[in-house]
Amino acid sequence: MPVNRMPATSETSETTVIGRSAKGPSIKEPSSKVRADYDAHFRTALDRLHDERRYRVFADIERISGRFPTANWRKPDGGTSEITVWCSNDYLGMGQHPDVVGAMTQTAARCGVGAGGTRNIAGNNSPLVDLERELADLHGKEAGLVFTSGYVSNQAGISTIAKLIPNCLILSDAFNHNSMIEGVRHSGCEKRIFRHNDLAHLEELLIAAGNRPKLIAFESVYSMDGDVSDIGAICDLAERYGAMTYLDEVHAVGLYGPRGGGISERDGVMHRVDVIEGTLAKGYGCVGGYITGSAALCDAVRSHAPGFIFTTALPPAIAAAARASVRYLKRSTVEREAHQRQANRTKAALEAAGLPVLHTETHIVPVMVGDAELCKAAADHLLEHHAIYIQPINYPTVPRGTERLRITPSPFHDDARIAKLTAALMETWDTLDLPRAGTVFVEAAE
Repeated sequence: MPVNRMPATSETSETTVIGRSAKGPSIKEPSSKVRADYDAHFRTALDRLHDERRYRVFADIERISGRFPTANWRKPDGGTSEITVWCSNDYLGMGQHPDVVGAMTQTAARCGVGAGGTRNIAGNNSPLVDLERELADLHGKEAGLVFTSGYVSNQAGISTIAKLIPNCLILSDAFNHNSMIEGVRHSGCEKRIFRHNDLAHLEELLIAAGNRPKLIAFESVYSMDGDVSDIGAICDLAERYGAMTYLDEVHAVGLYGPRGGGISERDGVMHRVDVIEGTLAKGYGCVGGYITGSAALCDAVRSHAPGFIFTTALPPAIAAAARASVRYLKRSTVEREAHQRQANRTKAALEAAGLPVLHTETHIVPVMVGDAELCKAAADHLLEHHAIYIQPINYPTVPRGTERLRITPSPFHDDARIAKLTAALMETWDTLDLPRAGTVFVEAAE
């Protein structure tokens, strides 16, 4: 029997149009003014950054394969020129090492590009499992767990570990990275902040905490001032007062220790740390983050951390490249030795030139400016007049009044490049009348 259908007249077709329904109350079309009002809030926030001289501009640069640390800079006018990058976190240039690039391209050809899903669904690829075993071996732990970034590994790792321990108190170094701070915040646990590298203050807080469970969260190398924590002494306190230790080694893995295990390996205390967190994006030249620890701890984080469960897995090609980098640096010390040599030569050259270099025992070379606007002006001048790229570091990354240029020499910054950098900085300091060594800005940062 034929079914009666209403003809598709203009009147009936309009029943599906918002605001012109034939049934029920009319729905007004959204006003563009509402969106404009929302945008006003965003413009206000941006204006505030401009007023405080904290608005950040990203340089459009493209690394050149096989020529690290040279890159192409796309200028605001659309032209390009070659520059030397002096602020990369690819500390050893491993992002362009033949073993690493080869592992990535071969695995991509075999497995494709993406992971295809979360670890729980379809993304648990073999190169990623092999990488976790490699990282566990690097730090002498039972297990490892890889995340999509070092930021996520800290945020998810700290928050989940502390949340799973009833009545846990977190004791966090005052200079910890934002990712660690967010991990503490997301845990919902009570926290105490101890003064930076102040073991006496940490002990006071441990004593006051009594017998409740405690987690001490700290870094090995602090990336802005380049100073180092006394890991062994912190482990002594942790053992004395019954606390767990969570150590961020992101600016040390690959760079320190006989196999690149970090400062804790260099100092012979790696086995005393409960959780060691690291990144694959700095010394290893790839991308991703991880934690290592007991099998039970890593399994618990794997099973409970939203930042791990609900995100797509690291692609197999990336995992293979990272594993190749980790394995290579376990056996090769040439890159680490050259890295330290060139970092020390850079510091010596800049100090001899009377520039305000903040003294460090690590590869981080901060040159102090002490003013956000002048710091950006110095960076712009170096890029435009000397083809040298160093990103200015301003608040909130560092305290106001301690703005700086953060220089990170690599094994590929040879003596000629160091001499050119020194001359360029001297000319920039003279042109902009910036503070020299021995000024209040260096003292303030210490």
